[in-house]
Amino acid sequence: MEASFQRARRPEQKNQRRETILAAATDLAQASGVARVSLGDIAAAVGLAKSNVLRYFGTREEIYLQLTMREGADWAAAAGAALHEASGFSAVADALAGAYADRPLYCDLTTHAETMLEHNVSVEALRVYKRWAIDTYFTVGRQLTTACPELSGADGASLVMAASAFVAKLFPLTRPSPELRELYDREPEIARVFPPFRPTLQHMIAATAAGLPSTHRGI
Repeated sequence: MEASFQRARRPEQKNQRRETILAAATDLAQASGVARVSLGDIAAAVGLAKSNVLRYFGTREEIYLQLTMREGADWAAAAGAALHEASGFSAVADALAGAYADRPLYCDLTTHAETMLEHNVSVEALRVYKRWAIDTYFTVGRQLTTACPELSGADGASLVMAASAFVAKLFPLTRPSPELRELYDREPEIARVFPPFRPTLQHMIAATAAGLPSTHRGI
């Protein structure tokens, strides 16, 4: 691997190498889940030594933070488009939940953002990611206030943040371990306690949205 490595020197070569690494990390995450992919897995997929992958990204976690921002931008665009057609709390919740449900990789990345991906990365990488996250919360939050005039821009940002937290809790339930699958098959009454992802997410977002105006009255 080391013998065949050629360092990318020109900006376009470096960008291409970074894109190759990101594409491999995407494929591996879609196949196995973000938490199960190691830096070694990514390096092997692109035919490089781990040390050479680290020439382009500081850590494995930095690779997946970069993917989170990329996938999140796609989610925000889809949610924004759906919000243009929405009116009322339920429709807003459906727009946000639908954009998540259509993007399982982003759901998986969201699940691990705070607990895994924000660790073992540089302060600069965290600064870029956090500024992106804040901008996304407020950009999508402002868009949903047109559909729900009862909500302020800050309410909208809070709702987007809450939706992200709901995803982080609910999405892993859609990917049970083999042992859990066996348990659910044996005891379906246990499985029934854990609800389906999209309708449950939609319900939780709608309930939160409906409750936000009451906070303006100090209730």
